[in-house]
Amino acid sequence: MAAYPSARRLDLTEDLHGHRVADPYRWLEDPNAAETVAWSQAQDDLVRSALDALPGRAWLTNRLHELHAAGSVMPPTARGDRLFFLRRTAEQEHAVLLVREADGRDRVLIDPSALSDDDTVTLDFIEPSWEGDLLAYGLSEGGNEESVLRVMDVATGAIVDGPIDRTRYSPVAWLPGGRSFYYGRRLAPDQVPEGEAMFHRRIYLHQVGADPDTDVLVFGEGMEKTNYYSLAMSRDGRHLVVGASAGTAPRNDLYIADLQAGGAFRTVVEGVDAETFGKVVDGSLYMRTTIDAPRGRVVVTDPDNPEPAHWRELIAQSGVVLDGHIVVDGRVVVYGSEWGIARVIVHDARSGARQRSVELPGVGSLTGVSARPEGGDDLWVGYTDFVTPPNVHHVSLASGALTVWATAPGHHAVDGVRVEQIWYESLDGTRVPMFLIAPAGAAPEQPRPTILSGYGGFNIAQVPGYNVPALAWVQAGGVYAVASLRGGGEGGEEWHRAGRRELKQNVFDDFHAAAEWLTKTGWTDDDHLAIAGGSNGGLLVGAALTQRPDLYRSVVCSAPLLDMVRYELFGLGRTWNDEYGTANAADEFEWLYSYSPYHHVIDGTRYPAVLFTVFESDTRVDPLHGRKLCAALQHATSAPEAERPILIRREVNVGHAGRSIGRMVDLSVDTMSFQAAQVGLSFPE
Repeated sequence: MAAYPSARRLDLTEDLHGHRVADPYRWLEDPNAAETVAWSQAQDDLVRSALDALPGRAWLTNRLHELHAAGSVMPPTARGDRLFFLRRTAEQEHAVLLVREADGRDRVLIDPSALSDDDTVTLDFIEPSWEGDLLAYGLSEGGNEESVLRVMDVATGAIVDGPIDRTRYSPVAWLPGGRSFYYGRRLAPDQVPEGEAMFHRRIYLHQVGADPDTDVLVFGEGMEKTNYYSLAMSRDGRHLVVGASAGTAPRNDLYIADLQAGGAFRTVVEGVDAETFGKVVDGSLYMRTTIDAPRGRVVVTDPDNPEPAHWRELIAQSGVVLDGHIVVDGRVVVYGSEWGIARVIVHDARSGARQRSVELPGVGSLTGVSARPEGGDDLWVGYTDFVTPPNVHHVSLASGALTVWATAPGHHAVDGVRVEQIWYESLDGTRVPMFLIAPAGAAPEQPRPTILSGYGGFNIAQVPGYNVPALAWVQAGGVYAVASLRGGGEGGEEWHRAGRRELKQNVFDDFHAAAEWLTKTGWTDDDHLAIAGGSNGGLLVGAALTQRPDLYRSVVCSAPLLDMVRYELFGLGRTWNDEYGTANAADEFEWLYSYSPYHHVIDGTRYPAVLFTVFESDTRVDPLHGRKLCAALQHATSAPEAERPILIRREVNVGHAGRSIGRMVDLSVDTMSFQAAQVGLSFPE
């Protein structure tokens, strides 16, 4: 393999809260500087020459396409006589939005692939009007996630409103009649301080067809600049409920307005360290809250007396971590997961008494739950597991009968795979669950090439889902493990808070313990163990490889956060400081600096092989993190380049999230062939 591209090391140190902090590769933060461009192009040449020469790529490409060809289908949104749903067939690069008319006829409304020549347009959100005759939706281009809102006439497909820009992560709540809606929009860049154009959201009332610059500001003035908002409108158009959370903090304030009584907002909860979400249904305000219930409970009150003192507990906290609730036809359907495994339970809306638990097809997770807002017997449940692509089941609310509503259009049974959930002990004695995916009949008798992944942050649970790369890896004879680390949402808010801020090291300890369990039980060993993670999971594997380089042979680190001293200065970093802490505060800087991967690279260490994957249109996590740690590791590692390479793969016109199937396959072929070459997995020819 060719030598690593030269990377100039700056003699740059700063005194931060009593620490001399070195930053030799700060120049790589500027993507447009000539030196950065030249370094990146040289890295492009190096990574392509290395990856293209790896064995098994043809088989991988074919098998990944075959597995993706299963397609997917998502639960419908019912409005009026119409059902709106997403479906992807084997031939499609993106899921397509369809509408099912009252006569059962399906019709394409939005096909993202038809909107660009290179499949870089993504559909970010949809919200049909109550009557189902209009559709508000957001599109973004090139992976930047900068959604632009438009309104479509569903019957004709004509665009009747928009484009309205600055609507990234925009909630939409229609008023009955379809003439107007509430929505979220950022202030114009010239109205905010320099460097804050990604923030400063407000809620506006928009009349369909009107100039958005004339929209009425209804909420958000004077609030936190990093606030995100949620909206929930009652079906009769009387009550609007607004949630406000500062960045990704696990807490929010909640407000309610009676639009028939002047529309002034009244506080439901404010300044409480918990989450509360609600909606007025049939004249009562039903809320899901973590107040005094870290796994969630459901309370109900009169909208005229929305404060906690007037709440009546309807459904008490249980072992299920609640993700949502639907009130329909005198029932409350709660759904969520129990240590990552999906649960759907139906209760009486008056007494809260449990009526039944929906018997799901297997050990899996939910892709969504929906019902008709006007009531009726229909409940749709989206389901997936490690070997089953997303499909939809219909549940009769009256009888509990479960039937298939729609299957993934190209699905064929995946044979030869076993899935189990095991528990292991972390460094401090905490028991942690982990999903293990292995070839059927496999036993820990000899070390197998293994990939361990995890996330451990932001209250996001790692749940069973159709995982194409994992299936291809296992069908080739490897083992794939997914650890449910603290910091995630698998055990509720207590589990989340046990792995954030000053307790972030628990996440890394849980991950190291998972690796040690896999080696001690005989599933793998240090020479056959690879790790992979993206985004916050990229931080996870970045910390893992710098803390325990002896434990892992190979690493794929995707769209990662790695310089935790400066992460707040780029992308959406400022919205995450409740999760990680801020470097501006001395005590919180200590947390960040203690594990920041970029600052824990030690010269002369025999590091694992590492492949960074970064995306130039990523507006969440700046690719600079990958560039800086890649340069640091290339300089520091004592391992021969040909034996344990340190590489960075970058991609343009792609961002942090949605991408076409073709790009998914290309990325997976590169990452999996890299891992396989390091840990000894041979793909069929």
